[in-house]
Amino acid sequence: MGILSRSAVARKPNETMRLIVTTFVGVVFGFLIGVSFPTLSLTKLNLSSSLLPPVDLSYNEKGKSSMSDFYSYVKKNSSSTHSQRRNDTSKIWVPTNPRGAEMLPPGIVEAESDYYLRRLWGKPSEDLTTKPRYLVTFTVGIKQKNNIDAAVKKFSEDFTILLFHYDGITTEWDDLEWSKRAIHVSVRKQTKWWYAKRFLHPDIVAPYDYIFIWDEDLGVEHFNAEEYIKLVRKHGLEISQPGLEPNKGLTWQMTKRRGDREVHKQTEEKPGWCTDPHLPPCAAFVEIMAPVFSRSAWRCVWHMIQNDLVHGWGLDFALRKCVEPAHEKIGVVDSQWIVHQTVPSLGSQGESQGGKAPWQGVRERCRKEWTMFQMRVANAESAYFKAMEMYNSTTAH
Repeated sequence: MGILSRSAVARKPNETMRLIVTTFVGVVFGFLIGVSFPTLSLTKLNLSSSLLPPVDLSYNEKGKSSMSDFYSYVKKNSSSTHSQRRNDTSKIWVPTNPRGAEMLPPGIVEAESDYYLRRLWGKPSEDLTTKPRYLVTFTVGIKQKNNIDAAVKKFSEDFTILLFHYDGITTEWDDLEWSKRAIHVSVRKQTKWWYAKRFLHPDIVAPYDYIFIWDEDLGVEHFNAEEYIKLVRKHGLEISQPGLEPNKGLTWQMTKRRGDREVHKQTEEKPGWCTDPHLPPCAAFVEIMAPVFSRSAWRCVWHMIQNDLVHGWGLDFALRKCVEPAHEKIGVVDSQWIVHQTVPSLGSQGESQGGKAPWQGVRERCRKEWTMFQMRVANAESAYFKAMEMYNSTTAH
């Protein structure tokens, strides 16, 4: 027993010294780690204050998000360069400014624009006597000039008129009085969704409460734009369209005009077509020929339009992803209705290939794009939920 006691007493000074050295090394190591990795701000991570998992994933060059991009974003925003910018009071760095404008003082940043026409003389503050609250666009060819003239006259001066010319002909419209105050964009052989993606960016159309994106072959004898807006507001519709005359070019029951009401939001379709009565094509659905978007709904829809899928087929089934609850905020205005004249103008803009008529090639591409868009939506949603599952699993440990 004496030997054991003596051995224990002999170890005490060594253990004390080891404890001191270990503590000192730990403190130094912790200090070095702290210097190397500055504290991250939750606001920089863009995490929800109520629930952390819904992160704002950054985008790569192709516009697709991934978990690797998210971690790169965290690393970038924790860099010493950003910390130095925030702490350097002699330089401007405003992370809440639009991307690319962080070095500008907020007071000079114009993040949005408009289609208001201005003078080349006088005071800028006196340029605008009125500011239209709504925007209507038509994708047009000269052969539909008379039809467009009739349609535009249904819209008051509270609407900015924007024409997309797919045939390259613009000067022939100058004899129309309203054409002088309209915006004309001319690019040959393109579709309205190609134009919309490039010229209707949400920050450009931000001044407008509602955006009408219409085809050129619509009969508007029974339509009044001001009354339409009133009904859209009354019924809380974020995405809508006028009812379609049931005897002309009807495709879906949902868009068929009903004569006994102002608005409808649901319908019955053929057996098996609707897996859920609150989903397209029985609800939360309008067609792409004459849609009307609220400002906030368009901001979402614009981001869903694909650059290379120019016909927009399939987009009508996905619009519901931009409003909630979709079966309440998407609907058809029955008391202001139109006629779809089904003029095959896009077909004539195609080219003959393999012995097929131009319109056949256009139609084939439309169908292919529909399938491609459906696959992209499904793959994007799958990738998102998988990424969130990975994120949750890494933060849970």
